[in-house]
Amino acid sequence: MTTTFLTDTTTVFVRELRPVLRDPFSVIFTMVQPLFFLALFAPLLPQTTGGQSALQWFVPGIVVMSCLFATSTTGSNLLFEMQTGAHERMLVSPLRRSALIVGRALKEIVPVLAQTALIVAATVPFGFRPHPLGTVGGLLILGVFSIGLGALSYTLALAAKNTEWLFWAVQQTLLFPLMLLAGMLLPVENGPGWLRALSRLNPLTYVVDAQRALFNGDLITPAVAWGALAAAATAAVGLWVGITAMRRAN
Repeated sequence: MTTTFLTDTTTVFVRELRPVLRDPFSVIFTMVQPLFFLALFAPLLPQTTGGQSALQWFVPGIVVMSCLFATSTTGSNLLFEMQTGAHERMLVSPLRRSALIVGRALKEIVPVLAQTALIVAATVPFGFRPHPLGTVGGLLILGVFSIGLGALSYTLALAAKNTEWLFWAVQQTLLFPLMLLAGMLLPVENGPGWLRALSRLNPLTYVVDAQRALFNGDLITPAVAWGALAAAATAAVGLWVGITAMRRAN
């Protein structure tokens, strides 16, 4: 029986989503660090930032941080499968290799959206007021961005192969500079010129700016357009690199 790319992708998507549904605590576990940052940094911020509650500026950054933490570590699942031989069995199955990476990457949307809903629900009682329509737009951008990050994480796992320490060394080396340069915790606008220049080169910066604009109801701004473009570019590059790496896997 000949299958289509869509059928293969759906099969992989369902396979990867099943463990998340069986163990939803895994979604909460990856939120621990972002929630610590929220609890420890938010009280240090001024009561107002640009005429708004500090939470209106801070929470969208934490939402993106949660996405970054969750999707950048998801390649460890593939590392485990490579160690147990499950990945090799998938490679020799009739499933298209491109579907193996696309289905995995699409799965990342579900835990990211669940984490965002939990963060918003936890902060609303403390004064965070997300714009309903803007929140939907923010989630769409975040979902697209998570596809790209997830695909890149799986690509890193394929490159590391059985060298687990290499995966975590690269992941941790890149994670915190990207996070800090995006201005998630502290604004970079008043930083030195070299820091602002590096921030502008970081695609995560534009996603964070878009989330802040959308969650606060600024639906039609250049920040939103740039954020959507950065998310789409990350997804395109991540999927292209991931599919290429998966096709070369042996």
